[in-house]
Amino acid sequence: MTRRLVGQAVTAALLPAADAPKVRVGLLGSGHSHFAGKLKAIQASPLYDIVGFAEGNPARKPPPGLPLLSVSQLLADASIQLVVVECSVWEALPWGKQVIDAGKHLHLEKPPGNDLAAFRQLVEAARRKRLLLQTGYLWRWHAGVEAALAAARQGWLGDVYLVRATMNADRGPKERATEAHYPGGGMFELSGHMIDRIVELLGRPTTVKSWLRHDSRFPDQLADNNLAVFEFPRALAVIAQSNQMGGAGDHRSFEIIGTEGTFIVHPESAPPRMRIHLRKAQGPYRAGWQDLTLPPQPRFVADFAELGRAIQTGQPLRQSYDHELLLHETLLRASGELA
Repeated sequence: MTRRLVGQAVTAALLPAADAPKVRVGLLGSGHSHFAGKLKAIQASPLYDIVGFAEGNPARKPPPGLPLLSVSQLLADASIQLVVVECSVWEALPWGKQVIDAGKHLHLEKPPGNDLAAFRQLVEAARRKRLLLQTGYLWRWHAGVEAALAAARQGWLGDVYLVRATMNADRGPKERATEAHYPGGGMFELSGHMIDRIVELLGRPTTVKSWLRHDSRFPDQLADNNLAVFEFPRALAVIAQSNQMGGAGDHRSFEIIGTEGTFIVHPESAPPRMRIHLRKAQGPYRAGWQDLTLPPQPRFVADFAELGRAIQTGQPLRQSYDHELLLHETLLRASGELA
């Protein structure tokens, strides 16, 4: 059953368009921690042909083995359909704007800056030009999270009244300095992964309350022990996030609780597991508690499969322009940057 669940989560994204030419892609920047993984996923995909790489920050060393272009050459190349922007957070919106202005589809790393008005302008420009815009949030194709959301949408969990998530990390001085650029600290850097799926399920929260604390002994001001509570008309969502937890990567979790059932994804990796309780059997699940283990969930593969297929077919992405705007607005509210 677990393999069938995984297949249902990703099959639609992984099917290439029949006889379609490869998508010609350029990469811009390498400063984001996701760069190496995304480069590997694109290189391994049958959907893409990498045209070249440009680095907008001269302080960074270009990765070996890629054709090197200047930023202006990359943006002016009419054959390039997609640009993947893998820069630092504070560079995301200016670089993303250049890509959309050049008439190319855009994959933009998360979180895409902290200026909601500028992000809205970017999204509306992409919408107006009918260009795809995809942000780099990791749980969009995670089979466990997908199964939890599917169970909620099918009504198997009854009335959903609580969503809880953890996204802890174990940050050293260099990573802490990067995240300290923003008042939300670790909440701003990481909680978008969960907010992405929370607002997809529950919509716009009526209120957002955050506790952004510096509780570690590090001699900085990074918000490293954080909590956000999101109120909806008939539900709550809670995100806990800290930056000094050993083994944090194998602790991250997402759970949906309703009147008829509970669906817990914990941990999300190594290996990913699901723990489910239903008052009565529903779909592939039996009544009572059950534990299921999923195969490894490779990062970035399904995201770029969906994006490449959408470019080939002219179909929209699953996450709409409006969803990207709501996600970013809610992230900034949780990070203390918007009321």
